[in-house]
Amino acid sequence: MGQGNGTEDHDAYTVVIFRGSTAKPLRFSFSRKAVRNTLIGLAILVLADALVISHYLIRTNEVWELAGFRAEAMSSREQTAAFSTAVDDLKKRLTSMKEVNQRLRVMLGIEAPKAGDIANGRGGEDAPLPEGKVTPAIEKIQKNDVSTLIPGPHEAAYASDSLAAGSKVLTTEQELIASIKTGIEWLSKEATVQEQLLQELSLAAEQKSSRWAATPSIWPVKGWVTSGFGPRVSPFTEKLAWHDGLDIGAAANAPVQAPAQGRVTMVAFDPKLGNMVQLDHGFGIETLYGHLAKSLVKEGQRVKRGEVVGLVGSSGLATGPHLHYMIKIYGQTLDPVKYILE
Repeated sequence: MGQGNGTEDHDAYTVVIFRGSTAKPLRFSFSRKAVRNTLIGLAILVLADALVISHYLIRTNEVWELAGFRAEAMSSREQTAAFSTAVDDLKKRLTSMKEVNQRLRVMLGIEAPKAGDIANGRGGEDAPLPEGKVTPAIEKIQKNDVSTLIPGPHEAAYASDSLAAGSKVLTTEQELIASIKTGIEWLSKEATVQEQLLQELSLAAEQKSSRWAATPSIWPVKGWVTSGFGPRVSPFTEKLAWHDGLDIGAAANAPVQAPAQGRVTMVAFDPKLGNMVQLDHGFGIETLYGHLAKSLVKEGQRVKRGEVVGLVGSSGLATGPHLHYMIKIYGQTLDPVKYILE
């Protein structure tokens, strides 16, 4: 490249190409203005390419971010499904507990607590239990403008909408998960309350069961009633007297059974009642068996309902073989017939 002679335009550049010693050289002249414009055009083209590449890289990054949002959304959906399953399980558990509590209260004759007794002492609004429906807070978020979630009016429309949609889905999933977590916490507390009630009911049932096991309920001996509880004409004095037990006629040496579980507190002989056995059943309940031919238990021994404690006889003051059966509740004698269910 060289500059032209004086006869040539000084505002131009001349390029001379020599093709050999005999060939005529080729000359190309370019004006400085054209060269300058060309260089400027090339610079603009390079800058435009750089901007395009930069824009492409930005869009690629946004696509990756969108992919990340979608992955997080999928993970959130999986968590939401797991939480929903947990909520359903807890609801079934709570419903089952309430049904069992109600049945036990009816069976045990326990008065059901008032609604306010359980609800007192708790504040705040109960969280809803979503079942395929979004909560009001989530609906509000869904109605928000996309531009408030992801700003950038100069970004490409498609990429911006995709990012905004991904962010909105993620926010919705997070709100839904938070709502379900709140529901699980509420259900867990209710389940704890029901479990405590079940424990109380179990204790009451155990006490009722122990009381039932200690309550005389069967005939101590098979036979017939020869003298009932209450006033009667004495067979010995032929005068009106009070009979504090039940006389049951039976064959001699017939087995006498304990009408309930208990502990033998006395095996003795009384001039009037003859050979006798006394049982303590707990809860203030005692039973006594008189006129036995023989006792088959020892003091301190524990017996079950139906276990034989002696044999029918006529020891003591008696007119024939029979069993004198007496029940005391906290020291007061009561009619044994009222405690015989079979």
